[in-house]
Amino acid sequence: MYRIDQEIEDLKSWVSYMQVSQDTEFLFDQYNSALNLEKEIKLLRIEQFFSDKMDERSCFLALQAGAGGTEAQDWAAMLMRMYTRWCESNGYHVEIIDENIGEEAGIKSATLSISCGAFPYGWLKGESGVHRLVRLSPFDAAARRHTSFASVFVTPALEEVEAPPIEEKDLRIDTYRASGAGGQHVNKTDSAVRITHLPTGTVVQCQNDRSQHRNKATALKMLASKLFTLEKKEQEAYAATMQPEKKGISWGQQIRSYVLQPYQMIKDLRTGEETSNTKAVLDGQIQNFLESYLFYQAEEKKLDEVKDH
Repeated sequence: MYRIDQEIEDLKSWVSYMQVSQDTEFLFDQYNSALNLEKEIKLLRIEQFFSDKMDERSCFLALQAGAGGTEAQDWAAMLMRMYTRWCESNGYHVEIIDENIGEEAGIKSATLSISCGAFPYGWLKGESGVHRLVRLSPFDAAARRHTSFASVFVTPALEEVEAPPIEEKDLRIDTYRASGAGGQHVNKTDSAVRITHLPTGTVVQCQNDRSQHRNKATALKMLASKLFTLEKKEQEAYAATMQPEKKGISWGQQIRSYVLQPYQMIKDLRTGEETSNTKAVLDGQIQNFLESYLFYQAEEKKLDEVKDH
């Protein structure tokens, strides 16, 4: 903070100097410095919102195509590309843990592991929910407008001591041959693992490693992460029933609309954040949406605290 305070004082000095001397030689440089400083201050302010100890954790981002066959599967793949691009441009490491390829195009489902950066879960947790796409279908010979849905579910990676207890009797573990890229060995052995948690019906699977043992270990981590998040959502839902004036839980509902036809508009239905630059967003420039959700969440928290008192 001392460095930022010093840079602010330096900028004030430059402004005063240029006003007095009418010297504009360094005006452009100082303008860029002010913009960069503004961005840095904004990020510091946002990072104050990361008060939950889970915010700093790595995370799993699971995508699931909705009903609609190839059209929905292509939309899920577009979302996976969008998140991958955002992660890569912000210094995060992305690994595809599981990917179920569609018959004609896109993906039926996929799970990404996102790590090695500042607040992976904190930034992406607000992306959980249903994402809606409206466009002229490239798979429709009549070029009609289609609406597609895909769901996103973001969960934090847990330390071993934080993982909820999971009984072996509550699990069904299936092995199968991995699909997609990975070489002949992956496709010829039952290295992929699918785990079903019978009490909740939660299913996780992993096929990114040639070792069945390592895939099982990763799948168990994903399961613990999902069960932890589901338990937290259930607690929030129960609290909401105790205080009906509070807004309902929206993680499983539509959160954002991406309209490419008849006009260009992407809008977050919770925060009101919107843009007509759809190409940039689908290419990974989602920072404004992530930031607006954090501000929205902070305001909601303040309102709840006021109501509680």
